[in-house]
Amino acid sequence: MALEFAMPTLLGLLLGSVRSAAWLLVSPPFATRTIPGTVKAMLAVALALPVASQIGPAIPELSTGGLISAIVLQVVTGAALGFVTYLLFAAIQAAGDLIDLFGGFTLASAYDPMSMSQSSIFGRFHQLLGLTLLFVTDAHLLIVSGFLRSYDAIPVTEGVALDATADAVLKGVTQFFLAALEIAGPMIIVLFLADVALGLLTRVSPQLNAFTLGFPLKIFLTLALIGFTFPLLPGAIDGLSDAATDATLSLFGGESG
Repeated sequence: MALEFAMPTLLGLLLGSVRSAAWLLVSPPFATRTIPGTVKAMLAVALALPVASQIGPAIPELSTGGLISAIVLQVVTGAALGFVTYLLFAAIQAAGDLIDLFGGFTLASAYDPMSMSQSSIFGRFHQLLGLTLLFVTDAHLLIVSGFLRSYDAIPVTEGVALDATADAVLKGVTQFFLAALEIAGPMIIVLFLADVALGLLTRVSPQLNAFTLGFPLKIFLTLALIGFTFPLLPGAIDGLSDAATDATLSLFGGESG
C-alpha cells in the first residue's frame, strides 16, 4: 500500500511543525524538561497536521535559500508567541518568589533541574500548583486554541510585526506585575505589618531586641497563612489564560473570542 502526499502539504507540515516546535519549547505548560523531547516533537507535528492542508497551497514556490529563510522565520514567530504566554504565567512563580523574599525563605533557594533555573521554595510550589490548575481547568486548551489561530492570521511565509510584538510584551509585563501582586499581596501586607510591629516594639523597649525574633516569626506567619493565597490561584489562572490568548491574538491584530 503506497501513500502519496502533495508537496505543498508536506511543505506546509514542515513549516507549521517548526513554528509549533519553537512555541512548545518556550510556552508553558510544555516548556519543561519533564516532557521528553520526543514527545514535544510529536506534539509539534500533531499541532501542525490539521492545518497543513490549508497553509500548504498558500506557500509560494521556494528555493533552497527561501526555504531556509522561511524556517528561521517560523522559529522566530513561534518563539515570540511562546514568550508572550511564558511572560504572563511566570507571574505565578513570581508571586511565590515575593512571598519567599518577604518571609525569609530566599536563603533556601536551590537549582531546579527541571526548569534549569534558581527557584525558591514557595516560588517553585506556586509554579507546580499553577501548572496543575492549568490542566485541571482546561485552560491549556484555550492557550493551544489561540496558538492554532496564528496559522490563519500569520502565513508561514511571514512573521509577527515588531510593533505588535513590542506592544504585546509591554502589556504582558504590566499584567505580570499586577498578577504577581494580586496573588502575593495579602501575604506581603501581613509580613510588612509584622516588620512594623517589631520595629515599634524595639523602639518602645530596645533591651528586648525584638528583631532577633523577626526571622522565626516571619517564617511562622508565612507557614501559617500561606494557605490563604491558594484560593486566589484559580481566578488568577483563568485571568492569565484569557490574557495570554488576547496577547497572542494581538500579535496579529486579532481579538479573543
